[in-house]
Parts: sequence; C-alpha cells; structure tokens
Amino acid sequence: MTVLTRFYPYRELNTLQDRVNRLFHESFNSHDGRDESLATSSFAPAVDVYEDEHNITLKLEVPGIDEKDIDVRVENGTLTVHGERKFEKDEKEENYRRIERQYGSFTRTFTLPNTVDTESVSADYDKGVLKIKLAKKSEAKPKQIKVNVSGEKTLEGKGPSKAA
Repeated sequence: MTVLTRFYPYRELNTLQDRVNRLFHESFNSHDGRDESLATSSFAPAVDVYEDEHNITLKLEVPGIDEKDIDVRVENGTLTVHGERKFEKDEKEENYRRIERQYGSFTRTFTLPNTVDTESVSADYDKGVLKIKLAKKSEAKPKQIKVNVSGEKTLEGKGPSKAA
C-alpha cells in the first residue's frame, strides 16, 4: 500500500529558522544561564478597536497589571498606552518548569483621526481589560438631512392634463 504525503519543500527551512531564532533568543536574553529572561521580555497586549456614531473605543487585554502601572496619554493627535507587568519574585525560581506568561513593559501607540475630541477621553479598568473611550467631535457625528422633493404634485385618480 502506498501512502501519499504532501511535499512541502520549505518545512526543513522553517524548522532551521525556528532553531536559529531560539538560539539567538537564548544567547542574547539569558542571564547566567537561567530562564530569568522570560520574566523580563517585553510584550504588546491585544487590542480591539471599534467605532460607533458617538465614540471610538479601544479594549486592551492587560490582566495581572495594577491600574497604577498603566499610563494613558493623548498628545498631538496620538494616544499612547504604557504599562508594566511585574514578575512576582515570591516563588522560588527553581520551582518553575516553564514560564509562558510575558512580563515586562509595553507601549502601544495609536494615531487618532481628526474626528476625535481629545478633551473627552475616558479610561476604565475592569477584570483585566482597559477600556478607553474616545468621544467624537460634534461636527463629526452623522446628521440626518431631510430631503425636500420638488416637482408637480398629482392628486389621486387625476393625472396631469393632456392638451390636444
């Protein structure tokens, strides 16, 4: 019986690239051969951005970060969110088998459209989610415009008169 497998010519190259990346990461980020570097790597939290007719809202996932360690600024049409997730040194490092959570500081920067009122920005932090609400300027909000119809009005049952 013959088994067909799909030929993927770059599989070995991808594996080699992963190994080289891991080698460089371990070489340049290790401290005395320990995995402390995993605790100090920088990260970028995931962000959802959505817009309605009144606001632009950003939701950042920042669990495990105290609100005092988060800084939100608006300057020159740019929103900057900076924060830091600190590594808890309470646990003895030799007890760790694997550290997958990312620690360290992050900075996310967003260019704001001209429609945002930079004086009306609010930020709320609840259950590890930072919600930033950017109000739109009143002139940027959609306005409904009534359309006037001009032309000949006809009465029901009577059409326009025809001249012979």
